[in-house]
Amino acid sequence: MTKDLTKRDKFPLFSSLQEDMNKMLDNFWRKSSLGMGWSPNIDIAETDNNVIVKAEVPGLDPKEIDISISGNTLTIKGEKKEEKEQKDKFYHRIERSYGSFKRTIDLPVSVAIDKVEAKGNNGILEITLPKMEKAKTKKISVNVT
Repeated sequence: MTKDLTKRDKFPLFSSLQEDMNKMLDNFWRKSSLGMGWSPNIDIAETDNNVIVKAEVPGLDPKEIDISISGNTLTIKGEKKEEKEQKDKFYHRIERSYGSFKRTIDLPVSVAIDKVEAKGNNGILEITLPKMEKAKTKKISVNVT
């Protein structure tokens, strides 16, 4: 008889709540300790040949975003500038965030730095990071005799 080694959560509702609280506190401390007003949300995906990072950067000119790689760490920096205040406007609500941001992402594999490409479209920055040859997965078929 085998035992299931997967840890089961007896209270999934509380785990979800705890995850949400952890994200909220992480965002609060990251923003307040670094003096930053916002941070773009990101998605990281991996294919056989590439790691693809997408970042939401609405209102930013892609040319004004700094992207750098050091080892297996990708850094995305930029600044969303606040619109000039107009004296004849009375704001009822301001929810948009402004200011500098810096996202540092640990990449899951080594990438070919000289082949990295970045493009911006409709407020989404997409960075394609080709994997190094040694990081690519190679499928090996087994010969049956």
